[in-house]
Amino acid sequence: MKINKVLIVLGEPQSTFSEILFKYFKSKQFSENKKKIILIGSKNLIVKQMKKLKFNLKFNLIKDIQDAKIKKINFINSNYNGQKKFSKISSNSKRYISNSFKIALDLIQHNKNIALVNGPISKKYFLNNKYLGVTEYIAKKTKSKNQIMLIYNDKLSVSPLTTHLPLRLVAKNITKEKIIKNVKQIKRFYETILNKKPKIAILGLNPHCESIDKISEEKKIIIPAIKYLNRISSNINGPFSADTFFLKKNIIKYDVVVGMYHDQVLTPLKTLYNFNAINITIGLPFIRISPDHGPNNEMLGKNKSDPSSIFYAMRFINKIK
Repeated sequence: MKINKVLIVLGEPQSTFSEILFKYFKSKQFSENKKKIILIGSKNLIVKQMKKLKFNLKFNLIKDIQDAKIKKINFINSNYNGQKKFSKISSNSKRYISNSFKIALDLIQHNKNIALVNGPISKKYFLNNKYLGVTEYIAKKTKSKNQIMLIYNDKLSVSPLTTHLPLRLVAKNITKEKIIKNVKQIKRFYETILNKKPKIAILGLNPHCESIDKISEEKKIIIPAIKYLNRISSNINGPFSADTFFLKKNIIKYDVVVGMYHDQVLTPLKTLYNFNAINITIGLPFIRISPDHGPNNEMLGKNKSDPSSIFYAMRFINKIK
C-alpha cells in the first residue's frame, strides 16, 4: 500500500493538537517529508491559535486535493454557515467536526493512496454515547466491519479486544470467535503493511488467569481460541496473567499483546512509551491513525505539549511503501 497524501482532520477546536502540529511543521522531519499533507478544519481558528502561540507558518489554501503540494501546509477549509464560537469543549463543535470528517472521508472514497490522521475529539460531546470511540464512528461512516484498535509502537504494540466499554460489560463481550478474528487481522496487517511475521501474546481476563467461578473465561473462551489459532498459525501464546506480563523479560519476546479490555493493555503501554505510540484502526479500507493523546484542554495555549505522537504517526506513514 503506497501512501502519497495524508489528510489531517483537526478535530476538537479546543485542544492542543494544533500546537503539536505547529511543532511538527517547524521541524526538520516535515521539511524532509515527501508526502502531501492536507489539513481539514477551520483556517480562521488555527490562524488565531498560531498567533497566540507565536508561531509563524504559511498555509496553502486549496479546494481541490490535486492542488496539494509537497512541503507545503495545504489546507481545506471546513467552515460552515452559522459556525459557533468554540470557547470551551462542548457540543457546539459537533457539527464542525462532523463536517471535517465528512470532507475527509469523501476525499478518501474518490482518491487512492491516502492516509487519514485525526486529532483528538471529546467522546462525551462529539460521540454523545452513540459510538464507543472514533474507531467505531469511522467504521460506521465507511460501512466497515470488524475494525480493531491497535496502539502501535515498533517495539511493542497492544490491542484491546473490547475498547471503551464499562468494565461490567467486558466479560459479556469476550468470545472465542472475536479473539480468533482479531488475531488473524492483526497478523495480516503486520505481514502485508509492515512485512513482518508478528509474535503475539494473549492475556487472560481474570487475576492470575483464575476465577472462583466453576468455569472461567480463560478455560471456556480464551484457551480454546489460542489452541485453534495455534493449529492454523504460529507465534501465538497465552493466556498470560496481566499483572506480571509487562516485565521486560516478557515483552522483549513479543510484537503485539492482545488484552481483554482497554486499560489492561493501554495503561502499561503508555507507562512504557509515553507519547511514542499511535492509535491505528485495522479493518478500514485505508490507513487511519490518531496520535495517542486527548484534547488536553488544560494545556491549551501554554506551548508545553509533547508532540512526540504526531512525529511518530508521520514516521509510521513514511515507512509504508
